[in-house]
Amino acid sequence: MNLVIDIGNTVAKLAVFDGNQIIEVLRGSNHSLDCLQLLYHKYPIEKGIIASVITLSKTIRRQLKETPFPMIEMNYQTPVPVRNLYRSPQTLGMDRLAAVVGASDQQPRKDLLVIDAGTALTYEFVDAEGNYHGGNISPGIYTRFKALSAYCDKLPLIEKDGDRPEFGYNTETAIRSGVIKGMELEIEGYITYMRKKYPGLLVFLTGGDKFSFDTNLKSIIFADRFLVLKGLNRILNYNVK
Repeated sequence: MNLVIDIGNTVAKLAVFDGNQIIEVLRGSNHSLDCLQLLYHKYPIEKGIIASVITLSKTIRRQLKETPFPMIEMNYQTPVPVRNLYRSPQTLGMDRLAAVVGASDQQPRKDLLVIDAGTALTYEFVDAEGNYHGGNISPGIYTRFKALSAYCDKLPLIEKDGDRPEFGYNTETAIRSGVIKGMELEIEGYITYMRKKYPGLLVFLTGGDKFSFDTNLKSIIFADRFLVLKGLNRILNYNVK
């Protein structure tokens, strides 16, 4: 069994895999992996991998040293089963690369656009030959809400859930509709643009924000909220036989 840890800007996700099958997923603080011992006492874990977009805390580093099995800390030098063409690999978020690996493993020899809707909204492209060309980074949904509140003196910070008319009838609905519809159109625009260049393009949508949208392109979209975890599991198996 494998242990996979994905530490994001907001939370940490820990998953136990038996082969390619997810057995259990836990979410917790990204500063302390308090459920780590629980998992490796519960399951016969043989190896693990961790990827983080933040600097690991001293607490997490101590917890990792105590695991009774080898742990890989993924970085830009970790071998992966795609060709990384990113020109500054040392600055690439490992969650972005893991999502690409997870998508490529599920749909090999396909042109893929991988969209991750989290704190940041990211777009990654890998071609049918397994070449990862890089991607783009845009603000995620809550980042957009917070930015409007922080930089516009009279705009409140609102929640994502609530009434969302075509055009807002007050400030709250104007912000909610503007932010969410803006993201929908942005995502659909990327897909439409890339499909013109790559007619057989498939799209993976993942992310902690559970973002979904209405589009006539649903037939080419694979929604997989565990894509990064699956990619990390694939990378772990690629490195440790």
